[in-house]
Amino acid sequence: MREQPVEVWLDELASEAPAPGGGSAAALSAAMGAALVAMVCQLTVGRPRYAEHAATMADALAEATELRETALRLAEDDAAAFGAVAEAYRLPKGTERERADRSAAIQAALADAADVPLRTAAVAADVIATAARVLPGANVNVLSDVAVAAATARAALDAASVNVTVNVAAMTDTDRGAALTAAVGHYAPALREADRIVAEVRQRIAG
Repeated sequence: MREQPVEVWLDELASEAPAPGGGSAAALSAAMGAALVAMVCQLTVGRPRYAEHAATMADALAEATELRETALRLAEDDAAAFGAVAEAYRLPKGTERERADRSAAIQAALADAADVPLRTAAVAADVIATAARVLPGANVNVLSDVAVAAATARAALDAASVNVTVNVAAMTDTDRGAALTAAVGHYAPALREADRIVAEVRQRIAG
């Protein structure tokens, strides 16, 4: 994925192949949001007008760079996790033992598949938080990019939450499913924070 041209990856996303799919797209959206935060930091650091924000920008740049790398790994992990689910569903089910083994494999694969978007949600929420941190001191020439970073990460968070839900819906372990649902729900406030960032940027641009 890292070595593919964007067009090739999009062709794969649009194809009949089940992976990459929505989970990888969500993670890639988080990576793009992080990259935009990094860009804002790069274009703010070193400008005398924003000297008082240099330390904040440097810290945010390091964090955004790490978040982007994590999100890229999650995009790859999601494709692998989905492949494991598909493989589990293809296991033989001719005998009672085979059916039991298949069911156990499916449930384990679903739990792993739900964990990836949960981690994507965490990354997306962190991207939004980082965007909020750089907003007060961002170079006004790239102020809109802070909003786009937040909006892109918001989409990633929303999408990741949906992917957790779809995997939980197929799980028979209700306790684990409830724990996963509660865990992803923990990041819901970040959705409102992203909306706040976008609204503030619009207001500042409008004057």
